[in-house]
Amino acid sequence: MRLEPITWERLTDALADHLASAGAADGGPWLRVAVDGAPAAGTGERAERLGAALRARGRAALVVGAHGFLRPASLRLEYGKRDVEAYYGGWLDTGALWREVFTPLEPGGTGRVLPDLWDPVTDRATRSGYVELPPGGVLVLHGPLLLGHWFPFDLSVHLRLSPAALARRTDERERWTLPAFARYEDEVGPADAADVVVRADDPGRPAWTGLPGR
Repeated sequence: MRLEPITWERLTDALADHLASAGAADGGPWLRVAVDGAPAAGTGERAERLGAALRARGRAALVVGAHGFLRPASLRLEYGKRDVEAYYGGWLDTGALWREVFTPLEPGGTGRVLPDLWDPVTDRATRSGYVELPPGGVLVLHGPLLLGHWFPFDLSVHLRLSPAALARRTDERERWTLPAFARYEDEVGPADAADVVVRADDPGRPAWTGLPGR
């Protein structure tokens, strides 16, 4: 994999410029983008900056965090608070994401997206209202372990951390999740599955593969 140094600002601008003139693969009026990576990679910040850059270019953008679509604790933590198998394959409510986020953005869909469903801190429904993403708008979904679910992303960006960097930058209380990310590397291969890979071992000096087809 060939990587070129870049700044976060230039990377965000390049992605936004690309998306501002892109069309959806399914011919629909909305684009769907993934910013995938472990929590230590800071996917939320990068997704928010991309959303702001898109809006500055005249494209409506809705940033959605996968943490708003976790299953209730009774299901998520059924086998304990540190069950790696459950974290890897059972925490994210993929059915809810399909129903509330992706299906409304299919061709002929309503464009009415639920930005979050469940608060994992209070373990209660968020009761958020639906947001209507106008035609031409861009959904930016961020979070860990997003690839490999057949979500219909038009562009996927993977923020890659080496195993050493991931362990170093992951909070000690969350290091029990590290085997799940090792399994993700083995089974999904996010660096191969993503359209754009960004090496983020040094948060001040990212490097990337460039845009697809360039």
